Amino acid sequence: MVAEQLGLPLIPAYSGASGDQVLNGVNYASAAAGILDITGRNFVGRIPFDQQIRNFQNTLDQITNNLGADDVARQVGRSIFFVGMGSNDYLNNYLMPNYPTRNQYNGRQYADLLTQEYSRQLTTLYNLGARKFVIAGLGEMGCIPSILAQSPAGHCSDSVNQLVQPFNENVKAMLSNFNANQLPGAKFIFIDVARMFREILTNSPAYGFSVINRGCCGIGRNRGQITCLPFQTPCTNREQYVFWDAFHPTEAVNVLMGRKAFNGDLSMVYPMNIEQLANLDIVSN
Repeated sequence: MVAEQLGLPLIPAYSGASGDQVLNGVNYASAAAGILDITGRNFVGRIPFDQQIRNFQNTLDQITNNLGADDVARQVGRSIFFVGMGSNDYLNNYLMPNYPTRNQYNGRQYADLLTQEYSRQLTTLYNLGARKFVIAGLGEMGCIPSILAQSPAGHCSDSVNQLVQPFNENVKAMLSNFNANQLPGAKFIFIDVARMFREILTNSPAYGFSVINRGCCGIGRNRGQITCLPFQTPCTNREQYVFWDAFHPTEAVNVLMGRKAFNGDLSMVYPMNIEQLANLDIVSN
């Protein structure tokens, strides 16, 4: 949604990008990927954030051979880096019974560990020439169908929402330090996904949503115990659902959130929105 509003074509995945395609952007994302390499290990083929950054470095090496270092540095400095990490570090790590992290760290310690690694990773991108960053916070993860399905009454889990809150607080503080010349010449903006989600859930009828507590496609309680399977028939009125499956919002929600992030006010995205960031003239160092 954000790429469309920036006038970009569909951004190809790193594994399929070739030639001049990469000059309009590359998608390095991976399902189940985390800030920590161990996250998502139950999904064998996931690409952790550190590997995604190495893949970006490979892209830089490829285009530098064709365009030259100075031209690449200018292009990268003008580019927007959208990063949304952390949810899998909870859903596919800390909250999983077969992972040791919950026994090793309490909630605050785990948030601190994630932020420490995240800071290193974002600094690596900065050192590779990135200057314009859009960082998405974590949403109300205690209200997704996967978590709702674990509650006999089907209520949001306050404990899960409180678990991820320190991570969001840490990330806001980290980005504030980055902007206060810890990383000179860069601009980091934060998308308050939790606030956006609360707004949508609280005022769901005003946004056209009639189903806020179960997935459009899934199996079991709240359609969240087993996520959407191949060949499974989803609901017919998906535009009225907040959640697509056990974990993810529907396209309708993503469109709403993308618009709020692109040209919304400072209650949702700060210290500026993505449109303002795109128009910002940053001189690469």
